[in-house]
Formats: sequence, C-alpha cells, structure tokens
Amino acid sequence: MSKLKQNFRSPFLSALLGGLVVAVFGLIAIAAGWIQSDGSSTTTVEAPLTAPVKASSDEEDGNVVNQIYKADGEGVAFIESQLEPTESESFNPFGEVEPESGGTATGSGFVIDDEGHILTNNHVIEGASKVTVKLGDSEKTWDAEVVGADPGTDVALLQVDAPQSEIHPLTLGHSSEAEVGDPVVAIGNPFGLDRTVTSGIVSALQRDIQAPNGFSISHVIQTDAAINPGNSGGPLINAEGAVIGINAQIATGGGGNGNVGIGFAIPIDTVRSEIEALKTKGEVEHAFIGISGGTIDAELAKALNLPVEEGVIVQSVVKGGPADKAGIEAGGTEAQINGEQVRLGGDIITEVDGEKLKSMDQLVEIIQSHKPGDELKLTILRGGQEKTADVTLGNQPDSSE
Repeated sequence: MSKLKQNFRSPFLSALLGGLVVAVFGLIAIAAGWIQSDGSSTTTVEAPLTAPVKASSDEEDGNVVNQIYKADGEGVAFIESQLEPTESESFNPFGEVEPESGGTATGSGFVIDDEGHILTNNHVIEGASKVTVKLGDSEKTWDAEVVGADPGTDVALLQVDAPQSEIHPLTLGHSSEAEVGDPVVAIGNPFGLDRTVTSGIVSALQRDIQAPNGFSISHVIQTDAAINPGNSGGPLINAEGAVIGINAQIATGGGGNGNVGIGFAIPIDTVRSEIEALKTKGEVEHAFIGISGGTIDAELAKALNLPVEEGVIVQSVVKGGPADKAGIEAGGTEAQINGEQVRLGGDIITEVDGEKLKSMDQLVEIIQSHKPGDELKLTILRGGQEKTADVTLGNQPDSSE
C-alpha cells in the first residue's frame, strides 16, 4: 500500500521464557498454532525464473550495487491499485486509515518469468478494483490480472500481457542460504519515486512478523537497507543479483512512517513454495489448529509450579476449531506475570506424534509442515493426568479474528 509498517507483537513472558513467542499475548496463536504454511502447496517450484542476468562482483573497478541495479532494475515493477470506496473507514495495518472515497495505493513488484508473472505483496493489491503496472523505466502502463493471492503470507501473483521486450525476469535465490552480515540491495518505488535502489546488509534472520490478516509469517529476513512506504512487494536482492525476499514491512519510531533501519522481507523460499498453487488455484491453503499458547521452560515451570519443564501451555482455543473439536482445553484463571496477562490451568501439550515438544515455535513449525486434513496426535497433561487428543487440522480462516 502507500505505507508499510511492521505489525509488532509483544513477547509472551519474555523474561521467563527467554525468547520471543509471538504476538499480542491473547493472539499468540496467530504466530503460533493458528498459522500455517506451505502446507497446501504440495508442489515446490524450483525457481521458475528463466532470464537471470546476474551481477558480477568480480568485474574490474566494478560497483556491486550499480551492477545489480543495471542487471535487475528493468525487472522491477511500479504497481498502482485503484481502491473501491468503502462504506466505513478501515484500518490498514501497513498504513493509514483508508478513506471512504477510496483512492490509489502504490507499491512495487518484480517479474519472475517470461510469461509476465509478477510477485508483490497482497496488501498492495487487496481490495483493488483495478491494478496497473509499469515495467522498468518504461512509461507505458499495463493492466495487470491478479492471478492469485495469499493473505497468510502477504503474497500476490499478478500477470501482464506485455511484449517480451518489456519482460525482464529476475532470478529467485535461496533465502535459506542467507547469512547475517551478507550485503543486500532493495529496489522499489518508495513514496512513488520509481526504481529507487538502496543497499545494506542482512541484519538478522528467523524473525516473525504479523501479516495484515493477523497470522504470522516465519523465517523473515531483517535488513537495514532503506525501505519505505511504496517499497512493499519489491525485491530484496543478494550480491549475486538473486532475489532472496519480498520487502514487506518496516519498523518505525517516534511516531513517523519513515525508515529507521529496520525492515523485513518475506523469505523467497516461502514464496517459491506457493507460486504453483497461486498459478493453478489462485490461493494457498494453510493448515490450522486453532490455539494460542506459550512456551514452558524451567523458569516458567518453577514460577507457575507446573509439572513439566518443557512443552506448550494452552492459553485459548478457537471455538469450533480443530483443537476445540479434539477436546483441547484452555486456561481459565488469569494472572499477571512479568507484565503479561496469562491464563493458568490450560492443557499442557508435551508431545506431537510421539515427538517431544519444547516450544511454541516448534509447534508452529510442525503445523506449517502439514496440510489441511492431516491428523496429529497430541499428548497433553490435564490436572496431572496424561491424555491424548487426535486433532484433524483445518483450513486457516481469512482472518485471525
């Protein structure tokens, strides 16, 4: 959209748990059990990109950023979305309140194949009555078809019917190979300034951010390359000229909307696994368990007098969801611990399919590796008694609400 911000989630009992455990406490599940993955995408697409022009850092007197820009800049798209008027004002977590009269949202994207497919963020085109695209430095505008979208990972796939002379696909890299400190380049259209290039490094890996629909996106890349409103959907590129992420959100400070050196990119490995489903089905199915919970460690177990030092304590259960149908029960008694509201007395999940469960992050990973309809056998502790619960995973709803 015209602006993008990181949707922060406060750590659950961070002092006791020793680590980040997703979202605003009551919605830990968002980044926890409710989420889901590439579950539905049963086909993993090996980089569909066919015309990679990779920058070389070995050229004499070469400037790597300049080389990458020359090689990849033509493949970056300027996207405009015409928004329908709304009956009431709605808040966009990546920007400002959208006016009732509608308007135009701008963002970025990049070409991925010779067929004119373009990747961008879902929040760039969501709710649009018309989407148009400019490619490279061309002034010509092309109408774009929304082929598919996945709100859960904030990814959308567009297609333009442009001549081959206008199509310059970028190479998809492997975000799993990125390391902290690696140089990266971002190309996009911040504040409508088309084909702007900035550079920086991979500042951190394995971050969690919250998608606009409330579910979490895992394995996110953090970068200090300057990205701003309008960079949404643009590529984060490594030193070899390959895309390793889609720029999606920024953290802002002091009440402003500009870059403060903390940006987040959706890992291209996550996106790669969804492309085929977006092309063929127009959507990506994600498995859903329907709980929120927190990680148990030795300190938390001691503080709450829990019977185990590892596992997940269930905080809430979505009514009518898979966990609810399987008989999983949430806590009822509320307590303040380290400034967080915690529900005590809920089921403690200790194993999944016979595998010891050590954290909510681990449970998230397990769910993300499954598809809707898959069954999981949970071992739980309730009132000191060990029980089992068979959960059939459902489809992730459109919103965590």
